Amino acid sequence: MRNLRNIFCLLTILAMAACGQNETANNSSTHDTTTVALSGGSSEDESAVAAAVDSLNKGILDPEKNLLEIIASEDLSYGHSGGKVQNKAEFVDDLTNGSFDFQTVNIANQTIKIAGDNAIVRHTFTAKATNAGAPVDLNIGNLLVWRKESGQWKLIARQAFKVPEPAK
Repeated sequence: MRNLRNIFCLLTILAMAACGQNETANNSSTHDTTTVALSGGSSEDESAVAAAVDSLNKGILDPEKNLLEIIASEDLSYGHSGGKVQNKAEFVDDLTNGSFDFQTVNIANQTIKIAGDNAIVRHTFTAKATNAGAPVDLNIGNLLVWRKESGQWKLIARQAFKVPEPAK
C-alpha cells in the first residue's frame, strides 16, 4: 500500500511539474537556486536536497562509484536528452567506466519543490566534456525527482531534455 501511495505522490509531483505550477522567474546566474516549498516541506529538507544535487554534480564531474551508489536509489530511472534510459547499475557504470569525461559542470535557474518525502528539482545544466576524446558542450534542462529513503535524499528519477535554441 505504501508503494502505491509513493507512486501516486510521484505521479502527482510529475504532473504538477509538467504544468509548471509555482514556477519562478529565471535568473542568469550560474548557481542561482530558487527554492519553492509545497506542503510538507521544510527549509531543512530544501537545503538537504540542494546538497544532494551538489553531490550528484560532484559525482558527475569526478565519478566515484561509492558516492554515486549512495546518491542513487535502487529504483533509479536516469533519462538522457537523447532518449537513453539507465537503471542504477548502468548509470554508475557509465559514469565510472564510460567514454564521457566531464571537465566542468554548472547549474543555473534551479528550483526545488518539496512534497512530503519527495522533491522535484529543475535546473539548466551546462558542461564541457569529452566523449571518446572529442570535445562536447552541453546545455540541457534537467528534471530530477528525489525521495527520502531512511532519512537520506536519493535520486529516483532524472530526465534531461534539450533546451530550445533561441529564435534568431
